[in-house]
Amino acid sequence: MRYQEKQDLRNESNSFKLKYVKLACHYLVSKAMYLFLLPLTIALAHLSVEDFVHFFNHLVLNYLELVILCIMLTIILVTGYFMSRPRQVFLLNFVCYKPDPTQMCSTETFMKQFELSGSFSEESLAFQKKILERSGFGEKTYVSKSLLEVPMNLSFEEARKEAEMVMFGAIDELLAKTGVKCKDIGILVVNSSMFNPTPSLSAMVVNRYRLRGNILSYSLGGMGCSAGLISIDLAKQLLQVQPNSYALVVRMESMTLNWYRGNNRSMLITNCLFRMGAAAILLSNRSSDRHRSKYQLIHSIRTHKGVDDNSFNCVYQKEDSTKTVGVSLSKDLVTVAGEALKTNITTLGPLVLPMSEQLLFLASLIGRKIFKMKIKQYFPDFKLAFEHFCLHAGGRAVLDELERNLQLTKWNMEPSRMTLYRFGNTSSSSLWYELAYCEANGRIKKGDRVKSLMNFSSLNSLSLTD
Repeated sequence: MRYQEKQDLRNESNSFKLKYVKLACHYLVSKAMYLFLLPLTIALAHLSVEDFVHFFNHLVLNYLELVILCIMLTIILVTGYFMSRPRQVFLLNFVCYKPDPTQMCSTETFMKQFELSGSFSEESLAFQKKILERSGFGEKTYVSKSLLEVPMNLSFEEARKEAEMVMFGAIDELLAKTGVKCKDIGILVVNSSMFNPTPSLSAMVVNRYRLRGNILSYSLGGMGCSAGLISIDLAKQLLQVQPNSYALVVRMESMTLNWYRGNNRSMLITNCLFRMGAAAILLSNRSSDRHRSKYQLIHSIRTHKGVDDNSFNCVYQKEDSTKTVGVSLSKDLVTVAGEALKTNITTLGPLVLPMSEQLLFLASLIGRKIFKMKIKQYFPDFKLAFEHFCLHAGGRAVLDELERNLQLTKWNMEPSRMTLYRFGNTSSSSLWYELAYCEANGRIKKGDRVKSLMNFSSLNSLSLTD
């Protein structure tokens, strides 16, 4: 026992030393430019004004043509750079929909509704209770009104009313916050994975707010939780070709028509995991909005794993043996989500990580691949690239896997875990509840960087950097 304690202390000491070695390396590399310029600055400080004037006159008299050519070339290059660089995209504001308190649903209420429906066997009821108890949800999450009625009113009309309630509720508050006129919105993107009526959800928004006739409107369906950031990425790309425009992005999910009434265990999980929620976001590429916007969108990296059969089949809508439609969740979901995450951060890393972390990763890779050294592959510390992390609150197991893979602290994971506890898994809108949590608790300061990450079926893994 005493030997084990000594060993633990020695490992802790080594870990402590390694931490400060990494910090020192990070500081030296990040300040390398200043260290390089310091001797030059000292040398220039010893020159007088007359020395600078004499040097300039010497250039004009002896190299006049060269100086003019350099000036013209500089002007051309600077003009070309500003003409070709992507338009900056700003996030003016966002709103998360908060349902009425009468729509709160505790575990006890949920189980009572399960029993009253008469659709489930005793084994299925016990299984769903077990899932609810391990979900990480609190007792004040929200569900649609139709699921609280006795008997449940699982009609198409109720699903449409649910969609209108959450979408219009979020949009009304967003427009009131920003003061933007409906006629100024040139791009509209609405996403809902499971509920896609005709007329489309985007058409419902256009009709309600009388948006202009030449608006670019899109409805995304079947893309699950990741559609939240995919819709932001689509709006960002459209803003590159639509000058002086606003883009309205709305994300929601309907619970009413996605209630599974069978006894297939892999399909029963969705009854327990998803809750009501929606978010509306307003983006702009107008330079005049820079100072009143909350965030600037920097990078959006998307990884698609649909070519892999395990990834393709891990979330699958189908009929069970009794021809009842539901969404099946594979046991491999968390594993393949982790694989998609690794691919995604490999692409994101060079764009956001400080040079010190990239050099450490490169040195580790060279040692393992070229010199065949038996060392563990170095995993970059993304906490040096971002101050805040908004990771999809898909469930407690999903968050545990993300925390382990990204080597995050309890503080980093708090927004995701608290969102899961308070609102549950609201699908594509969950990230915005997490960002709202960060703002409400005074976590975000001017200049901070936020990493948002969504996974769905491991078909799509998308990172957004604010």
